[in-house]
Amino acid sequence: MHVGVIRTPADAPLETRLLAVSRGIAEVIAEFGPQAVAVERVFAQQNLRTVMGTAQASGVALAVAAEHGLPVGLHTPSEVKAAITGYGAADKAQVGAMVARVLRLAEVPKPADAADALALAICHAWRGAGFEGRASGAPEPVGGAGLTPAQRAWRAAESAAGKPRL
Repeated sequence: MHVGVIRTPADAPLETRLLAVSRGIAEVIAEFGPQAVAVERVFAQQNLRTVMGTAQASGVALAVAAEHGLPVGLHTPSEVKAAITGYGAADKAQVGAMVARVLRLAEVPKPADAADALALAICHAWRGAGFEGRASGAPEPVGGAGLTPAQRAWRAAESAAGKPRL
């Protein structure tokens, strides 16, 4: 339905940038009415500044989702890469190519952040309810009822791998 990237001036004050992110997310929620929000789980990197910026923006996304009563799924970058490409260390080009293929797009979404966001959304959709990130209190599908074929395949693969369901 929609993909976009919220850009803010790098030299703007942090609070102004975070407010712009908050408003941008709220506008998309109001316009498109999603049923859930997927957020990249922050993980430790070499660059503390990058981690801090990502954590702050993630916190804003979590707060806006909660404000709108939306369940949130948190997914690590390697989890998203594995879901979309089958390889948890895939590069941006591989992720973009698979996003275009899965969504039957004529070209890879630009900028790369848009392709990453779509990969995150696809990962979350494929994982479905009953997995980590399911909102507390959200109903658990019984025996996979109501899941898409991709979600059932994901559940079967995780069961075969001995991964516990959360």
